[in-house]
Amino acid sequence: MNETPRTDADLPSEPAPPPAELAAAPVSGRERILSIDVLRGFALLGIFVMNIAGFALPFVAYGNPHWNGEATSADFGVWLGSHLFFDMKMMSIFSMLFGAGIIIFTERAERRAGASAELYYRRMVWLLLIGAAHGYLIWYGDILVNYATAGMILFFMRKKSAKTLLIAGVLLTLPAMPIAMMNGVAMNEVRSAALEAQVAEDAGEELTEEQEEAIEAWGESRLFFDPPQEEVERQIEAHHGSWLEIREEQAPGVMMFQTFYFLMWGIWRIGGMLLIGMGLYKLGVFSAARSMRFYGIGAAVGYAVGFPLVGFGVTQFIAHDFDGIAMWTQDFNYNYIGSMFVAFGHVCMIMLWCKSGAMDWLLGALAAVGRMALTNYLMQSIIATTIFYGYGFDYFASLDRTQLISVVGSVWLLQLIVSPIWLRYFRFGPAEWVWRSLTYWRMQPMRRA
Repeated sequence: MNETPRTDADLPSEPAPPPAELAAAPVSGRERILSIDVLRGFALLGIFVMNIAGFALPFVAYGNPHWNGEATSADFGVWLGSHLFFDMKMMSIFSMLFGAGIIIFTERAERRAGASAELYYRRMVWLLLIGAAHGYLIWYGDILVNYATAGMILFFMRKKSAKTLLIAGVLLTLPAMPIAMMNGVAMNEVRSAALEAQVAEDAGEELTEEQEEAIEAWGESRLFFDPPQEEVERQIEAHHGSWLEIREEQAPGVMMFQTFYFLMWGIWRIGGMLLIGMGLYKLGVFSAARSMRFYGIGAAVGYAVGFPLVGFGVTQFIAHDFDGIAMWTQDFNYNYIGSMFVAFGHVCMIMLWCKSGAMDWLLGALAAVGRMALTNYLMQSIIATTIFYGYGFDYFASLDRTQLISVVGSVWLLQLIVSPIWLRYFRFGPAEWVWRSLTYWRMQPMRRA
C-alpha cells in the first residue's frame, strides 16, 4: 500500500457540498481518514471489555478478581487478559484520538468559516451535557464529561508543534502518580488509626473523640476501594431495584467521577493523552502515513516496554492481595505507565493492518463502528444496563467473568453488523446527528442522497 492516507471514499459517502454550505458543516464522508475511524472503532469495542465489569458487578470487582471470594482460574484468566491488553490502553487510544479530533475539527472549521473557537466550544458544551445525561440517567461510569472538560481546557494547545505537544502531554500525565500515592498514604494513616481505635474498643477502653472520628472516617473511605461484605451485598441489592432506585444509588458515584476523579486523575491522564494524540496526529501516525518500518518498530518497542511493566504490576497486585491502599501507593503506577506503551503498540499494529489492506471487510466494519462512536458508546450502556439492572433482565452480579465475555462478544458482533448497514442509508449515527445538529444549530441532512 502507498504512503498516502486512506480515506473512506470507497465506503458509501455524500457528494461534496456546494460552496454555499461550506461556511459551517460536518465532515463529509470523503474527508474522513479511514485509519482513524478503524482505530476509534477498535478502541471503542475494547473499552467495553473493561466497562462490562462496571455494568454487571459491584464497583470493587473492576480491579479485584477476588471480590466475591477466591476467583476460579478461568475468571482470573479473563481478568488478567483484560488487564494486560485493555485496561487503560483502550481509553488511552480513545483519548489520543479525541485530541486528534480537536485538530481535525478546528482546522476544517477555520478553513471553511475562518474561525473555530465558538463552534468548538459549542460542540464541547453539548458533549458535556450529553455525558451528564448519560451519567445521571443511564450509567455512572460516563467518561464524556471528562473528555469535554479536558477538551475545553486544552483547546489553546491545538496549534503547537508536534514536539511541544508530545512533551507537554507526557509531562501532564505525570502528576496523577504522586497524587494517587499521597492519597494512598493518607488513607493508610486513616486505616492505621482506625485499626488502633478498634483494638482499644475491643479491649473495653473508652474511645477518645479522635479515635471515634478515625473509625468513622475509615468506614466512609473504604467504601470506594475496600468495602466490607455487607456493603457489597447492599450494592448488589440496590441494582436489583427500579430505575429511580438505581439512579439514586449511582448519583454520588457520577458526581465523584465528574469532580474528584477528574481532578485527581482525569485531567492529568485524559488531558495528557489528548495532547499526545494531537502530536501524533501532526506526525501522521494515525493516518497510516508513516512507513511500515516505523510502525513495526513502534509496536515492538511499545510492547517490549509496556507489557513487562503491566505484568510486574500484576505480580504486585497479587503480592498485596489486591489491597486498595497498596494499589494507590504503588501498584497502580506500573499499569499507569505501561499502558501508554502498550496503547502505542496497539496503535502501530492497527496502522500496519490498515496499510496492509488485509480483511478489508473487517476494516470497513470497524471504521463504521468508529464513525458512529458516540452512538455505539451510548448503545453499549443502554444494552448492558437493560441486561443487568433490575428494571431490565435483572442479571446484576449473576454472571461470572467468563460469561460476561460472551455478552461482550455479542455486543461487538451486533455493532460490527449494524453500524455498516446503518451508514449505507444515513450520513451519521443517531447520536452523532443530534450532536452535530446542536453544534451547527441547524438540522443536518440525515439520509444519504
